[in-house]
Formats: sequence, structure tokens, C-alpha cells
Amino acid sequence: MSEQPPLVLVVEDEPDLADLYAAWLGDEYRVRTAYGGREALDQLDEADNEVDAILLDRRMPGLSGDEVLTAVRDRGIDCRVAMVTAVEPDFDILEMGFDDYLVKPVTSDTLRETVEGLLRRGEYDSEVQELFSLTSKKAMLESEKSANDLADNEEYQRLTDRIEELRERADESRDAVASDDEDYEKLFQDFDADA
Repeated sequence: MSEQPPLVLVVEDEPDLADLYAAWLGDEYRVRTAYGGREALDQLDEADNEVDAILLDRRMPGLSGDEVLTAVRDRGIDCRVAMVTAVEPDFDILEMGFDDYLVKPVTSDTLRETVEGLLRRGEYDSEVQELFSLTSKKAMLESEKSANDLADNEEYQRLTDRIEELRERADESRDAVASDDEDYEKLFQDFDADA
């Protein structure tokens, strides 16, 4: 008996868009859709912590994506989360517990790559997961904010300091462990590309 593919929960208040995302991912993953925040939390309750990744819209009526994300983290649900939203990122994303952030519209390739990356990140320890998450936030802010805005923001400066600290630890671990494991090497190639 083969192992089931990972389960992805698509949370989007536009049913046509949610169904499109599900269709794009359905060949590789088990996919559930929720057409709002409350429905997403109900689905998570029913899933008994088997959800591996969530694609989450931020702006939804009733219960927003931000509130769903907070509930996911408060409940200790161990899954990776990507915000897939039309909301342009601002410094408020620094305090949010997501792993990746996509601004709509997104392509099928981008969505698939994001889910693949989320699932790969779930295999690493918490510090490496944090490094991926913070690096994603940093890249998103750098693409949307001016150099002056970034230089003047204390939260952004703390973010860059924390990334540097985590990278130094990762480098120490990499140097201490001789590994020819492809995923391990890919991890550090991804960090070098983001630098």
C-alpha cells in the first residue's frame, strides 16, 4: 500500500479561483478547498492535523486570512502556510506566522513551485524553517519598499539581524556535517540564491 500524497488546503473566498487552484494541484496532491475563513477552520478540525500545506487568501469576509493564520498557529497545527493574496505586503507581514507570500495573480507553475517548496521546508528543523520564512518576508519587502523605507524601519533591521544569525548557525551546521544528500545541498543553494 502506497503512502498518500500530501494534503493541501486551499482557502479562497472566490470559489472559481479556489477551484482553479485545486485543479492545478490535483494531479500531484490531495486538495481540499474552503471558501472562507470559518470553513477553513472547520476543515482543519476535521483533518486531524493531516494538512501539510495551506494556501491562504488574506482578505475574506467574515474571518480574514490573518485571523485564520493566527488560529492555525495558536492551535499548534504543524503545517506550512503561504498567503496567496491581492494585498500588497507591508511591514505588518513581519509579525505574521506564514512561510511564503504570493501576490495575485499567480500562475499554475508558481503555485506548484510554492507548494513544493512549502512541503520541502516542512522536512527541516524549526530554525531552518524560520530562516526560509524570514528570507521570504525580506525578499517580499525588498521588492515592494524603497531602500530608505527599509533602512528606517527597526523591525526590518531586526529581521535582517535574525536572518544573519540563522544563516551563521546554518553555515556552522553545514560545515560540521559532511553530507552528499541532494535535499540538504539544495537547501543551502536556495539560501545562497536569496542572498
